[in-house]
Amino acid sequence: MSPITERIPDGLRHRLGSIRRAVEHRMAPRPRRLAGWAEPGTDPWTAQRTDGPHRCNICRWSGDAFGGPVHCEGAQCPRCGSIGRDRFLFWALQHAVTPPGPARRLRVLETSPRLDQRYRQAMAGWFDYLCSDFDERAHAGMIRIDLQDIDLPSDSVDVVLTPHVLEHVPDTGRALDELYRVLRPGGTLLLQVPVLQELTAPPAEPEFHGDHTPVFWRFGPALSDALTERGFAVTLLAPQPLLATAASGTSDVPWPQPVSPEFDVDGILRGLRRNRLRATSHDGSTAALRPELEPAVDADTAHHLGFEPAYMFLTWAARKPLPG
Repeated sequence: MSPITERIPDGLRHRLGSIRRAVEHRMAPRPRRLAGWAEPGTDPWTAQRTDGPHRCNICRWSGDAFGGPVHCEGAQCPRCGSIGRDRFLFWALQHAVTPPGPARRLRVLETSPRLDQRYRQAMAGWFDYLCSDFDERAHAGMIRIDLQDIDLPSDSVDVVLTPHVLEHVPDTGRALDELYRVLRPGGTLLLQVPVLQELTAPPAEPEFHGDHTPVFWRFGPALSDALTERGFAVTLLAPQPLLATAASGTSDVPWPQPVSPEFDVDGILRGLRRNRLRATSHDGSTAALRPELEPAVDADTAHHLGFEPAYMFLTWAARKPLPG
């Protein structure tokens, strides 16, 4: 940052950055049509036709089998390349966000989308879409954003999709404060991180993901608490078999054994049981008890979409309340 930029107040700097990006966005050439697999006249909420036992809710492929292992990082769609966790995040978008009216487009920010230009073109056809990245070694977004200091105006985004990014951010609280700030009242944050254990803690030893990005945090289900402390109304979305197992306390689990070694499934289940009900609001006052965990998808649908094994699929839907 230049010495001149450092002297600009944060609010004005965010506004100037927004104006600059808006100009660049309007001047950029628009795709003539959506990506080949995004059928004309459809949007993420359009019902899908199926021609096989498995289907992709992103590109609308259906067929006999996904590719690769049964894992959140596997079960690859042969058309768009989505893996299980990509489709689960998109499922969360389809079910936690209300479709806008015909005269309005939702403004969507996605941090570090994994999928290629076809996906980004489709998203730009459906939404007023921005994708961002910070460490651009593996892939680059339209803009570069640090979640700890988001260069966007307050109350400017309807939906934020942030998949498998927060674990790479040193200051979780500051990032969540910034995400809350940029969301419009009534807007939704869809937050996905690897949930590997019962309690949130730094890695026991240095850890890096495939693109050599350092991991600062290994999260547990209690990430819900950090979100509610910021003022979000939180629902933790999960496949029904995972929630049924957490609720029952049984050792008779509906997934193959042994479990994938990077997941402490017993710890995850303990964390889910402890966080089933939310009793306090962000200001510390008592609120009505209500379920925080919601079955986003039943067992049959989870199988069709490749959300298996169930313990690998958790996504937070965090809504910024409307004033009053």
